[in-house]
Amino acid sequence: MSPTTAATKKRKSDTDGAAASKKAKLAEDTVAKQTVEGILSDASNFVLPGTEKDTRALILQLSKYARNLEQEVDSYKPKEKSPKELEAAADKLANVVRSGIKKQMGWKPSCKTGGAKWLYDGVCSDPAIFGKMLGLEGPPTFKMKKIPSEEFENLIGHIGASVRYSNLRLTSDVNVKWDPEEGTFKFSGSYGI
Repeated sequence: MSPTTAATKKRKSDTDGAAASKKAKLAEDTVAKQTVEGILSDASNFVLPGTEKDTRALILQLSKYARNLEQEVDSYKPKEKSPKELEAAADKLANVVRSGIKKQMGWKPSCKTGGAKWLYDGVCSDPAIFGKMLGLEGPPTFKMKKIPSEEFENLIGHIGASVRYSNLRLTSDVNVKWDPEEGTFKFSGSYGI
C-alpha cells in the first residue's frame, strides 16, 4: 500500500464517523418533523400508536426533536460576557470612537470660534458594551442624550488634536443617538481652539 493510499484511507475514516452521526441526527429530525407536520395537519383526527410502548417512543421522539430545536435556537443567541470581557470590549470601542473623532479634528476657520463640527457614526451590536462605554449600569434606556464634553472625555479618554500653533479640543456638549434595533450610534458635537 502506498503512503498516499494510507493517508486517503485515514482521511476517509476521520470524516465517516462525524458524517454518519450528522446523517443519523438529520434522519431523526426529518422523521420527527414529518410526525409533527402530520399531527398539525389533522390535529383532531391524528392516529395515536396502538401500544403504550409505541406511544412512549412517539413522545420520546418529539421530546428529542424539541430539545434539538431549543439547542439550535440557543446557539444563535449571543453569549453573556463576563465583567472583565465587557470592560475590555468597552475599552476597545472607546479607543475606536476616540480615534475616529480625533481624525475629524482638522483646522477650519470655524475653529477660531469653537464652532467646527464633527460627527462619528458607529456600530455596536451588544447594547451592554455600549452602555458600559458610557458608564451605565446596563444597556442604554435612551435613544438620544446630551453629555457634557468633560464627562464624555472622562468616559472615553482625552480628545484633542494639535494644529500648527494651537491645540483643538471639544467645545460643546456631545449629542448621543442610540438605535437599539440596528445597534448603531452617533456622536456629534463641536470643536475649536
